[in-house]
Amino acid sequence: MLVSLHLPKTAGSSLRASLREHFGGRLLEDYADLPLNQPRWRRRRRALAEAVRPADPAQRAATCIHGHFLPLKYRFRLPRATFVTWMRDPVERLASHYYHWTKGDRPPEDLPPLRKRVVSEGWDLERFCLAPELRNIYAEFLWGCGIRRFAFVGIVEAYEADFGYFCRRFLGASARPRTLNANPARPRGRYVEDPELRARIEAFHARDLAIYRYALARRRLRTDAA
Repeated sequence: MLVSLHLPKTAGSSLRASLREHFGGRLLEDYADLPLNQPRWRRRRRALAEAVRPADPAQRAATCIHGHFLPLKYRFRLPRATFVTWMRDPVERLASHYYHWTKGDRPPEDLPPLRKRVVSEGWDLERFCLAPELRNIYAEFLWGCGIRRFAFVGIVEAYEADFGYFCRRFLGASARPRTLNANPARPRGRYVEDPELRARIEAFHARDLAIYRYALARRRLRTDAA
């Protein structure tokens, strides 16, 4: 059993397309929890409640589960599962998340609560990146199931190479990487070029930056050993 955590704006939609091609009906997509649109106490309470429940028939029948959820949800109900995820530079991830949420593809009344606030109140990039509700997203998702429990952490900035390794190691097959849900207006350089703003965002999200650096260090060890 593979449990694939889709952290927001980390190429998870592209990976999902590849997982659909590989697993077909054996892929279970879990996107109903909407963790970012729940207060911290509620999403943690929900994950804890789910963690102690037995796996349901759909979960037991699946070969891979992929989606937005706190992985604690599956830590105990699927004790033999292999956990995998992908990460990218936290500042760039935040900026990508902001432009995704504010691109105007859905009317405000159809949006989940937090995204609706961002759009209706006209948040700018700085407010979004320094919002307490969005602080340390990696750490929030990984609460109760830390990064060291993951057998693989891919790096989005090296997606093609890491995707090839992921397929060989965990799928036992080769597959073509897909590119979905990318921002067509993304600048050629970094989203956040202002060094002062970048430093403030990095300080505010220091836990996520530490997790990302740990993931980079693991990747270096993996590639050096290849």
